[in-house]
Amino acid sequence: MNAPERFFMPDVQSSPDTRQLAIHQVGVRGLRYPLALLGADGQARHTVATLSMSVGLPPEVKGTHMSRFVEILEARRAPMSIDSLQHMLGEMLVRLEANSGRIEMAFPWFIVKAAPVSGVESLLDYDVRIVLEKRPGCAAETRLEIVAPVTSLCPCSKKISAYGAHNQRSHITLAVLLRGEMSLEELARIAEEEASCEVFGLLKRPDEKWVTERAYDNPKFVEDLVRDIALRLMKELRIAEWTVKSENFESIHNHSAYAEISGRNC
Repeated sequence: MNAPERFFMPDVQSSPDTRQLAIHQVGVRGLRYPLALLGADGQARHTVATLSMSVGLPPEVKGTHMSRFVEILEARRAPMSIDSLQHMLGEMLVRLEANSGRIEMAFPWFIVKAAPVSGVESLLDYDVRIVLEKRPGCAAETRLEIVAPVTSLCPCSKKISAYGAHNQRSHITLAVLLRGEMSLEELARIAEEEASCEVFGLLKRPDEKWVTERAYDNPKFVEDLVRDIALRLMKELRIAEWTVKSENFESIHNHSAYAEISGRNC
């Protein structure tokens, strides 16, 4: 039998289009795929990412080649870094004959953390999003976003109470446009170090005592969280633009407290 590739098959996607309307983004989305990324320690971390991959389509071309997006992923099985993800964006533009494109991936990221007193190690999960984008006439951009869970303790509650203070778990979101290499772990540490206290996957009783007292000695409003983190990001030369968000899931209300601040580094 003749192989299927020996038969002539029309390439409908490459046929001309007469409507003269360019498409800003066309591709695939909702694609789940196993991913191995290198952590700050150089070791591979395995996760499952949900991806969107798209390119700009010229007005004279009818359609893009959807299968090539998956082929690009299939060709990369070795652990990847931010640098190799940037190369994958460039490869996508070449394969799809496009001058603009975007790769977005969201995934859970696990970081090994040691408890503060016992030293027992455990994994803590963070929600991560990476966006790589090339616009027409512009250099390619890389954006990182990480959601770090932390503890915040209310300064007002501590001040007005005879004993104790209410605290809550907070989600701090750091979204940055990179101008230099920076790891997800570094972003997470900035958020955790400016919180009332960081959280851990596993704690023994001496650790629980430590985190309780650490939060009590370091009370912060939601406004304090975003301002203190913003001051850190403003000094970071590897970051061009940044946004900090904090949502505090209140323990004494059935609603959250929220704050957001953005900036650009010269």
